[in-house]
Amino acid sequence: MDKVQRMASDHGVVIFSKSTCCLCYSVTILFRDLGVDPYVHELDHDSEGKDMEKALMRMGCNASVPAVFIGGKLVGSTNEVMSLHLKGSLTQLLKPYLPD
Repeated sequence: MDKVQRMASDHGVVIFSKSTCCLCYSVTILFRDLGVDPYVHELDHDSEGKDMEKALMRMGCNASVPAVFIGGKLVGSTNEVMSLHLKGSLTQLLKPYLPD
């Protein structure tokens, strides 16, 4: 859990992902299309990935991936991100991380 929280606070926008997950890829592309270059951490390429997945579930992620953090705070998974995007709220959250 410490590793997850450290990564989330060290980077503005973090996506915990798996290299084989199409939803993870879609969320990453959405952020890039919005002008943000998220830090993507592939859990299936990390020796501690299984423990990190469990920590993400304990933190409140309905699905372990993608798990999106903005400004060190858990936003959620695909449903939460897409809901924010459709309401127009996602860009407001991302403003501090957009290039000038």
